[in-house]
Amino acid sequence: MTDARSYVGATAKHVHVTARKARLVADHIRGRSVPEARTVLAFMQRAAARDVEKVLKSAVANAETNPHLRWNGDELYVSAVYIDEGVTLKRWQQRARGRVSQILKRTCHITIKLDQAPESVRSSRAAAPAEKPKRLGRSASGAAAKAKTPKKKEATA
Repeated sequence: MTDARSYVGATAKHVHVTARKARLVADHIRGRSVPEARTVLAFMQRAAARDVEKVLKSAVANAETNPHLRWNGDELYVSAVYIDEGVTLKRWQQRARGRVSQILKRTCHITIKLDQAPESVRSSRAAAPAEKPKRLGRSASGAAAKAKTPKKKEATA
């Protein structure tokens, strides 16, 4: 038997943002945990971040209210984000000398899929908070580099 992993998702269709602009936002949250993705989207300056954040909130609500799963929203991560092109509305703008220019109003479809974090990751997070690795300062790394290099012998004449 294959181990079919279940996921929960949400989709927003015909969002009035170009797919290219929404993909720039989606790349920032792909693979992150839900609380981390919410924080990233809250502080992002792009207008498409608001639309992606709405879909993320909807996906979390779907996961929490699904009667078969009842997942906790803080234990989920963004397993997939798809930004597909939607329909393009074509409008005309009048120009000089009786000509017209075409205006393309592009839309996109935003799909977010959530999955539970693996059990090993959840247990390690709950057991102990992650410690930051210590960085070597300039003085410490410089002293270590000097200690490794052999001293040159002075030539006596």
